[in-house]
Amino acid sequence: MSLANAKLEVDQNVKSRDVKLKGFWQKAKVREAISGYLFMAPTILVLGTFLIAPIIYAIFLSFHKVEILGGLSYRFVELKNFLRTFEDERVWIALKNTIEYVVIVVPCQTILALVLALVLNKEIKGKKWFRIIFFLPTVTSSAVLTLIFIWIYNSNGLLNGLLDFFGLPTYNWLGDPSVALKSIMIMNIWSTAPFFMVIYLAALQDIPRSVYEAARLDGANEFDQFINITVPLLKPVTFFVMVMGVIGTFQLFDQSYIFSGGTGGPNNSTLTVVLLIYQYAFRSLDMGYAAALALMLAGVILVTTLIQRGFFREEKAN
Repeated sequence: MSLANAKLEVDQNVKSRDVKLKGFWQKAKVREAISGYLFMAPTILVLGTFLIAPIIYAIFLSFHKVEILGGLSYRFVELKNFLRTFEDERVWIALKNTIEYVVIVVPCQTILALVLALVLNKEIKGKKWFRIIFFLPTVTSSAVLTLIFIWIYNSNGLLNGLLDFFGLPTYNWLGDPSVALKSIMIMNIWSTAPFFMVIYLAALQDIPRSVYEAARLDGANEFDQFINITVPLLKPVTFFVMVMGVIGTFQLFDQSYIFSGGTGGPNNSTLTVVLLIYQYAFRSLDMGYAAALALMLAGVILVTTLIQRGFFREEKAN
């Protein structure tokens, strides 16, 4: 055998081996990918069934006029459902109430949660019991809390009794349009702040004590430490708390529904966007319009969250 033929045979053997190795590794990657997808299959199935599929169906409904009575039917109406929202007076009332609720509740519950966390982070006697007591409203059913507060807000209830005892003016908390939404705000601030308090408390305990000790050695008092150490280090947590607060408050439904009996009264003062969606979907049976409202609400929440993210990112850069 000549030297050229021997070299050619060796090259062919090397190429054949490389092809076999490449095929082996490709099969191994395919098997690995299949195994991974099999492990993820239950989660993908659940998410696809209860999250992705409903979103796709809602988008489909928003472009159709849906007839439920007399047989389910769909009629494509293009963008009419979305354009109708600009002419619907109740949409603007519900949006105004919801934005007012968000603007007041989110900052108040965030500040209250931070104050409670700062207090419980101190070495005070019985702080473990205080943590449990403060957290109780969070683990209580929202519907039960609402029924309790309806009793408290009653004209002859506990709150008016206390106000009258101290010589302060009493209110028709459930029937006066000027205070009905404020009564829901008070209840939600009281019931949701403890949940965010726990998040703040965990973040406070994660801040190294050495940072505060160094600040004290430099002559910083507690207020200076709070402004220059605690607040900056808690910005990521504050961003999370505010985003979760905005999402939760924009989705206000059960308290408004129970307080008003599903009407959004008195005089639409407790009507929120989600309650309005419910009314159109399950009372008027206008599923297409309700789906369009739901998508527009999702867009508002998304834009608000992105604005918050940009604000906190700019603060961090500065």
